[in-house]
Amino acid sequence: MKTVTGLFDDYDDASSAVSALEARGIPSDDISIVSNNADDRHADLNRGSNAAEGAGAGAGIGAVVGGTGGLLTGLGIMAIPGVGPVVAAGWLAATAAGALAGAVAGGTTGGLIGAMTSSGVPEEHAHVYAEGVRRGGTLVTARVEDGLQSDAEAILKQSNWVDPSARRQAYSEEGWTKFDDTLEPYGPAEVEQERNRYRRSVL
Repeated sequence: MKTVTGLFDDYDDASSAVSALEARGIPSDDISIVSNNADDRHADLNRGSNAAEGAGAGAGIGAVVGGTGGLLTGLGIMAIPGVGPVVAAGWLAATAAGALAGAVAGGTTGGLIGAMTSSGVPEEHAHVYAEGVRRGGTLVTARVEDGLQSDAEAILKQSNWVDPSARRQAYSEEGWTKFDDTLEPYGPAEVEQERNRYRRSVL
């Protein structure tokens, strides 16, 4: 099995990538999505649910329903230190939640970075991906059979993924070195500013 990962500035692009991966035959159980929710854009997921109650603890995924099918029907709310509130579904989100619970109990850190690196994502990319989610992005990660790796990567690229090396360079120009889960999460205004920054840069 190989792990393929894509960061997206736009949630709709990430959602389309998930649907395309599922259509290609990759099981929903092998796909994960983690999306920044600082602006509460996914508030409808909380209606009639107590999922947000678990988010304040920094671990655990509340059970809510969203999307139209497959993985996206299992979206839940959780909070990640340094990132803040996210909507998430799938194995990576569950791994991160478990790591966060362990960090709370054992006084260690790891969370999203640890979940990604333990699944085979290079650490330098994992830091960019985590920072990207912190700044308003959406992360899609899939475990695929070796023979499907190139197809899965092509799907992510065609869905408007972010080049991690180029994004690292953009962050580094601001003095950024790595994801720091002790920093305050971005607020709604900062997230919107960051999203607009990259919308303008690709037009």
